[in-house]
Amino acid sequence: MIGRSAARASTARGGLLEAFVHALPKVELHVHLEGTFRPATLLALARRHGVSLPADDEAGLARWFRYRDFEHFVEVYLTCSSCLRDPEDFHRLALDFVEEQARQNVLWSEATFSVSTHLARGLDGGALAEALAAAAAEGERRFGTAVRWVPDIVRNMPADRAEATLEWALEHRPRGVVALGAAGIETAGNAVCRAPLLEAARHGLRRTIHAGEQCGPDSIREAIDELGAERIGHGIRAVDDPDLVRRLAATGVPLEVCPTSNVRLGLVESMASHPVEVLSAEGVEISLGSDDPPFFGTTLEGEYLAVARAFDYTFEELADLARAGLRHAFTTAEERAALETELERRMEAAWRVVDGTGG
Repeated sequence: MIGRSAARASTARGGLLEAFVHALPKVELHVHLEGTFRPATLLALARRHGVSLPADDEAGLARWFRYRDFEHFVEVYLTCSSCLRDPEDFHRLALDFVEEQARQNVLWSEATFSVSTHLARGLDGGALAEALAAAAAEGERRFGTAVRWVPDIVRNMPADRAEATLEWALEHRPRGVVALGAAGIETAGNAVCRAPLLEAARHGLRRTIHAGEQCGPDSIREAIDELGAERIGHGIRAVDDPDLVRRLAATGVPLEVCPTSNVRLGLVESMASHPVEVLSAEGVEISLGSDDPPFFGTTLEGEYLAVARAFDYTFEELADLARAGLRHAFTTAEERAALETELERRMEAAWRVVDGTGG
């Protein structure tokens, strides 16, 4: 039997690492709904709505998903997003997402999506909210995993879209909206999202903000000090400023880190050089996310495996990562208590995989 304190997560153990990560109960806080298309679903919706893609099969999509830079990724992302034209499309996408999360033993997800992009195309906001709520309820009933929604302000879009995002978020909180986000091209600055984020705070809506991905440490400081960020999406450039790293560790503001995304977009040279290990070692709160999993050829399980292999994580360290995800989630007290109980129940099953007593 492998002792927990000494167990090393390495490829030398054959399939044991993969089996443990699969059995590990997980929480995902950084994933974009429009970036979760199953290739077959994306191709089907593109055909249905007459959207021209530069590929007509899964192999072609994989070639298309090779990005020159962040701006190229945004172009691809928006093209795929344009395949979502009616509430039924969102219901299908969201239900596919929940099913995939359940396959990976994910208990709770908070999925970001750019609602204003779809409202601007004429989609009815109420019908969209109802479709997402129905998919979440059906998915939880069928697959036993929960999803909540984080509409995000796109920094490089007009101010009226930011206001529309806030209004939609506040109106549809009863349908599973748990936070307001800010994303998009980081170099565009925060002018359009400052007022809506502060208004969201006044209404008690939680805030998570992409920062420190394309830009440096100052973008993270601004997100916290001026925009009231409670979580930071990515945040990896904090590593460039030791004072900021110490501040994050002291205050407990968590980072939603997506290593494969950072490597695929050329923001980090390789997994081995990714700063997630340095940040974690300095006491910064970390959770792992897949960002846009099919677009980057990853999954949440894949992110756990990638960091385990790159930094030789122990099984206990991987379990701590899973617990951190729940610790940082925007849940109610009642939801958190139930999730903690279920997480620890499933954690015992994961340890049985390691101990050789079953799964």
